[in-house]
Amino acid sequence: MDATRQPHQNATLDVVRHALPEAHWPTAEEAASSRLFSSVRLGPIEARTRTWVPAMVPWRATEDGEVTRDVIDWYARFALGKPGVLVVEATGVRDVPSGPLLRIGHDRFVPGLRRLVEAVREASEGQTRLLIQCIDFLTIKRRPTKEKFFGRYLEIRQHHRDATGEFDDTAVRSALAGFDDDRLARVLTRDEWRDYAFGYRETVNDTHLPHVAELPRVLPGLFADAAARAREAGFDGVELHYAHAYTMASFLSRRNVRDDGYGGSRDARIRLPIEVYEAVRARVGHDYCLGCRFLGDEVIEGGSRIVDAAWYGARFAEVGMDFLSVSKGGKFEDAKQPKVGEAAYPYTGPSGHECMPTVRSDARGPFGRNVPLAAEIRRAVRSAGHTTPVVTAGGIGTFDLAEEILRREDADIIASARQTLADPDWFLKAERGCGAEVRRCIFTNYCEGLDQKHKQVTCQLWDRDFEDGEDVPRSHDGKRRLTAPQWTR
Repeated sequence: MDATRQPHQNATLDVVRHALPEAHWPTAEEAASSRLFSSVRLGPIEARTRTWVPAMVPWRATEDGEVTRDVIDWYARFALGKPGVLVVEATGVRDVPSGPLLRIGHDRFVPGLRRLVEAVREASEGQTRLLIQCIDFLTIKRRPTKEKFFGRYLEIRQHHRDATGEFDDTAVRSALAGFDDDRLARVLTRDEWRDYAFGYRETVNDTHLPHVAELPRVLPGLFADAAARAREAGFDGVELHYAHAYTMASFLSRRNVRDDGYGGSRDARIRLPIEVYEAVRARVGHDYCLGCRFLGDEVIEGGSRIVDAAWYGARFAEVGMDFLSVSKGGKFEDAKQPKVGEAAYPYTGPSGHECMPTVRSDARGPFGRNVPLAAEIRRAVRSAGHTTPVVTAGGIGTFDLAEEILRREDADIIASARQTLADPDWFLKAERGCGAEVRRCIFTNYCEGLDQKHKQVTCQLWDRDFEDGEDVPRSHDGKRRLTAPQWTR
C-alpha cells in the first residue's frame, strides 16, 4: 500500500471497549535490574531512569503567562515521584497574549521559571532532570456567528458577486447571510468555508500575510532567545515543540507547499526546523541538552507519514539533537466543528484519538498503540549510525509494557502522561516494589476533556478525593483538588 494513503482511525471502524491489561509489578530487586530503571544519557546530561513525564498543559499560569503557586505545586507533585525526566508544558516563545499558558518570550518570565525549577529540584531531591518545551503557534480564532462572519469578516470577491447577482458589498453580504450551509459550501472557497464553519486559522502556507512569510527569518531568533532564558532559569535542557497542530510541525508537514524554499520537498520542509535547532544550539552551547518532540504520523489526509518521520529523525540525529520524542496526530485539519463562540480543538478528530487513544478504540486497542512509530524512527536513526535516544508514548501504564518496549529496543525511554497524572508516584512505587499501590489510569480522557474547555486539568480518579479538614489548592469553582493526594507509606 502507498505509504501516503494508509488507513487511520475513523468513525466507520468498529469500536471496542478494552479492559485494562493485568499488571505484574516488580519487586524492588527486579526493578533494580530492569531496563526501565536504568540510567540513560541525553547528550551532556544523564537521567537516573528511563522514565519520562511529557509536557501537559494544566491551565494554571496567569493570563499574562506568569508562573503561579498552582503551577509550582503541579510540577512539584510530579517531582515527588522522582521520574528520570519531567518536561514542563508547551511554553510560548513570543511575548504575546495567549491565555493562562506559560510564556518564555521575555526576560521578566525568568524569575518565576527559576522558582519552578527550584521547587522541582527540592521535591525530587535532585533526582529528576527538568526540561521545558518551547512552542510557537499561529493565530486561531473562535467560530463566529453567521451574522458576524458575513457582516464583518468575509472579504467580498468577484465569485461572491457572481453567486448572489449583487454588486454592492453590503448587498452581497446580506445575500450570502441568507444562504443555507449547503449553498454556502458551494459558493465559498475552501479557506472561506473553514473560517466560517470552524473559525479563522492561519497556516504556514498563508505567505500572503507578511508575518507568515517572515517566519523563517523570525523564528530561529525567538527560539534561541527562549532557550537562553531557560538555561538562565536553571532548566537542564529544552524540548523544541515540532509536533501536533503548531507552527514547526506545520513546516514538517507534507501539506506545507510554501514556494520560498521552506516547503514542498522533504529537504525544504525540514529546513526551518533545522535552522531553529542550529540557532538554539549556537546560543546555549553543546553542554546543554537540546532535543525535539515531533510526529511519527500526522494521520490527516495529505499529511506526513512514518516514512517522512523516519527520514526526519535520522536528519535530526545527524545535526546533533540529544533526544527525539515521538508523538502522533493531534491536528486541526480533522478536528470536530466547534460550537459558535468556541475555537477548534486539535484533539477531537481521528488524529486526536491517535494522539491520546482511549479504551474505546478499534481492535488494536490503546495500550502502546503508537510504539511502532518510535521503533521505525529508532531503526532509521541507528541505521544512519547515530545513538540518539528515542522517547515513545501513548497508552503506556504498566511496568510490563514499558519493560517489553525497552527490551525489544523499540525505544530507549518511556513517556507516560495520563498514567502519571493519575498517579504521579507510579514510577517510584514500581521501582520500590510497591506496584500494587499504583492508581491506574483508566484512559477515558476525562483530563483531555478539561483541557479542551481550558479548565484546570485534573484526574477523575483523585480530584474529588478530599479528606475532612484537608487544606489543598482547589479549582476555581472549589469542586476539584488541583494535585493528587500524597503517597504515604
